[in-house]
Amino acid sequence: MRNRKSKASAAAEKKKQGTMTDNQGKKIVVASTNPVKVRAALAGLQRMFPGQEFLAEGISVPSGVADQPMSDQETLQGALNRVQRAREKQPEADFWVGLEGGVDRVGSDLTTFAWVVVQAGEKIGKARSGTFFLPPPVAQLVAEGMELGHANDQIFSQVNSKQKGGAVGILTQGMLDRQELYVQAVLLALVPFKSPELY
Repeated sequence: MRNRKSKASAAAEKKKQGTMTDNQGKKIVVASTNPVKVRAALAGLQRMFPGQEFLAEGISVPSGVADQPMSDQETLQGALNRVQRAREKQPEADFWVGLEGGVDRVGSDLTTFAWVVVQAGEKIGKARSGTFFLPPPVAQLVAEGMELGHANDQIFSQVNSKQKGGAVGILTQGMLDRQELYVQAVLLALVPFKSPELY
């Protein structure tokens, strides 16, 4: 009996610290119902921890920032807020993941990227995706207040492109899509969980 309790206590402590403990299925709560974000979070965790089983669920939570974040800091804050609210909504999960897409100015040009925040227990990992420049017609609409996904749909005659390949999928003509872009950022956000002794 004592041995069972000690094992349970050890598992609880490891969960609190955000370390991987066993091969039982881990629950991922993604702070969005966008299927691209849910798939990216799941794929990143599966790739980083190939011997572990995961189950991902997307839930709707407010980001606490503008629908179209217009700076690096605002975008990161949106991802942090999403994780916090997802954790409040489903505290029993093993991982909470927030992905927030945003834009920022570089000179007269507009760039786009995403921030990813992953939390497990009390440990948090953060990473930013690759960045690319938006074409002027899209950038103009965003600067005028339109959300990037809607601007892409209007300029490129798409429907709900943000839940498909996104701007990067359109502009690379399918060589790189939004999910793949996000997966890399999820992997980088998981570095503290892969090498916990260093974080």
